[in-house]
Amino acid sequence: KMATAAGAAAAAGLWSEVNRCGQNGDFARALKSVNKILQINKDDVTALQCKVVCLIQNGNFKEALGVINTHTKVLTSDVIAFEKAYCEYRLNRIESALKTIQSASQQTDKLKELYGQVLYRLERYDDCLAAYRDLIRNSQDEYEEERKTNLSAVVAAQSTWEKVVPEDLGLREATYELCYNSACALIGQGKLNEAMKKLQKAEELCRQSLSEDSDVTEEDIEAELAIIHGQMAYIMQLQGRTEDALQLYNQIIKLKPTDVGLLAVIANNIITINKDQNVFDSKKKVKLTNAEGVEHKLSKKQLQAIEFNKALLAMYTNQADQCRKLSASLQSQSPEHLLPVLIQAAQLCREKQHAKAVGLLQDFADQHPANAAEIKLTMAQLKIAQGSVTKACMILRSIEELQHKPGMVSALVTMYSHEEDIDSAIEVFTQAIQWYQQYQASQTRGANPKSPVHLSLIREAANFKLKHGRKKEAISDLEELWKQNPKDVHTLAQLISAYSLVDPEKAKVLSKHLPSSDTMSLKVDVDALENSHGATYVRKKAGKLTGDNQQKEPGQGEVKKKKKKKKGKLPKNYDPKVTPDPERWLPMRERSYYRGRKKGKKKDQVGKGTQGSTTTGSSELDASRTASSPPTSPRPGSGAAVSATSNVIPPRHQKPAGAPATKKKQQQKKKKGAKGGW
Repeated sequence: KMATAAGAAAAAGLWSEVNRCGQNGDFARALKSVNKILQINKDDVTALQCKVVCLIQNGNFKEALGVINTHTKVLTSDVIAFEKAYCEYRLNRIESALKTIQSASQQTDKLKELYGQVLYRLERYDDCLAAYRDLIRNSQDEYEEERKTNLSAVVAAQSTWEKVVPEDLGLREATYELCYNSACALIGQGKLNEAMKKLQKAEELCRQSLSEDSDVTEEDIEAELAIIHGQMAYIMQLQGRTEDALQLYNQIIKLKPTDVGLLAVIANNIITINKDQNVFDSKKKVKLTNAEGVEHKLSKKQLQAIEFNKALLAMYTNQADQCRKLSASLQSQSPEHLLPVLIQAAQLCREKQHAKAVGLLQDFADQHPANAAEIKLTMAQLKIAQGSVTKACMILRSIEELQHKPGMVSALVTMYSHEEDIDSAIEVFTQAIQWYQQYQASQTRGANPKSPVHLSLIREAANFKLKHGRKKEAISDLEELWKQNPKDVHTLAQLISAYSLVDPEKAKVLSKHLPSSDTMSLKVDVDALENSHGATYVRKKAGKLTGDNQQKEPGQGEVKKKKKKKKGKLPKNYDPKVTPDPERWLPMRERSYYRGRKKGKKKDQVGKGTQGSTTTGSSELDASRTASSPPTSPRPGSGAAVSATSNVIPPRHQKPAGAPATKKKQQQKKKKGAKGGW
């Protein structure tokens, strides 16, 4: 009995210690006291609960969950449901947390709050929105602002990932978190300018709220603003302002924020800006997307986009095996998604395996008919790149849902025309026109009004047939157009032109419907039009024959106005007494007095024999200098030889007798200049 009493007294003291430490927030010391209590009574439910809470407060979620699982008989789901679900949530076991919450017999407010968080992580946004609405409606405490923030985050996620137009919740955007979430919702709707204004307001509110705390430094404020600046940069990127976006992204990375999710998103966006350029930088940035815990911070679509970009980066860096591995993994995760198959096909094309790429795309189109249209467009593009235009046309015509579209019709007609297959081009027009006829008949219950697109196709078909000499085939189209609009003179003229070769009598009958020339004459002042500012041709008016300008008698001469000629510029050393050189317009080599370049004296003295030999008598031994040697043939265009001993010094445009001296001076100047350069 005395031992029992002593134990009870010790337990009471320990409980007092636990209570005091809990109020002070010293959960480490509280845990020590709780462990001592459990040594006295290992199945004490309250002590076990306190131990779990202390472990959670210290961040030891795994150990806390271990305590719960080892004492399931004592710690039943009714007693510890919230703590168990919270530990599972923090350990990223989201599905387990959901089961724990749903299996609890009583749904407390705490469980409902956690339920909303779990649904958000599971991306079940509709259920999450309903849960938070219920919480806001039935709760009145100091956490109302946080619940509204979470509610706005759900709406933003719906707008971004599910493309749902968000409803106006009537939330007063008094905090920067609410402004930020509102901006994200606007980005999802494509309202980028409005979103940027919201983000600027969020930045201003964030600075105001944090600057009120004296303990917060400027670095802390910048770290908190990093996520807002990240969204600003994303908007700039969407608007095409890639340089500004890249600058802001790099500023955020330099801050080294602790949010691995934010860093991963920014790194991914930088990689998308770099594309196939600046690959070294992209390989550095991709490491940020592999940080621990990233998969728990981002949505499934964000993670998927990052994986796609990794595969593309592997392709751009010529890592073919890595690219195939990543794209195959993505395809196994999302078999119906287009991008993994397109990446594989692109990699095969880089390896010059076009046929294999087309086969891969064809297999995917057969397995997933819903996505066949986009795949077949890619196949057609590959066929065109190979020069197989006809095969590309066959692939395009197999896309039934696009056959009647004006863009598809135009593309097919252009390609068939390029291949000079006019019959196939006309067949494309015919099929498209028939589709519109059937569609409109089903929509208007037998009535036959023509839509603008339908009429446009008929007109294009008629013009195409006329252009390629198929006037007989164009007649039915032109008659249909004229029937729809009898006042269309242009169509009537085309119809008459077509009939003139086929049925001239019919052409004459139709020509009666043409308006008369009087009704078609335009009241235009020709003189005023010709004298207008933009006229390129002005008709000269015929002058009246008066006494002054009448034809003059044969002996009378006509006075012509002489044009003033500008005096040509003369050389500076021009001498009027000296006759100009008659050959001054010919190139120097073609002038009669040109004798080629003069060799320097030093060059003649250089010995051409072995070392030590003399050049004496070399001129005597030179056969070319003897009188018996035949003269060299003159250059084309050369005339008689001119004596080089003339004492007359002509101007610059005459014989260049003084040229060598001038050239020598220039060479001396160049040598002097060269000395100064070293």
